[in-house]
Amino acid sequence: QVQLVESGGGLVQAGGSLRLSCTASGRTFSRYTMAWFRQAPGKEREFVASIITTGAGTYYADSVKGRFTISRDNARNTVDLQMNSLKPEDTAVYYCAARAVVGSYNFWGQGTHVTVSS
Repeated sequence: QVQLVESGGGLVQAGGSLRLSCTASGRTFSRYTMAWFRQAPGKEREFVASIITTGAGTYYADSVKGRFTISRDNARNTVDLQMNSLKPEDTAVYYCAARAVVGSYNFWGQGTHVTVSS
């Protein structure tokens, strides 16, 4: 079992930056692929970015590529999402998620709100 807690959301003007952080419980954090998803009002949840167990590989949705950076610290059980050049369309609840090497994302945080004003 992994418990995830997000932090760092808030209100920011377009063009600004925010850094989200997710802290995981347990001693097996380094065994999980970690990801960020988001859900905008009235829309389905969508993938934002992921990072493999070692941190050596990262993947991004086209909509955030070049603006967002995902990173992890296995010693601290954290995964961060640095968000730059934010746009109003980035407004959403952002969720941290974890999955084993094989399988679906089955551990989720409670979400943190990000609002980007124009």
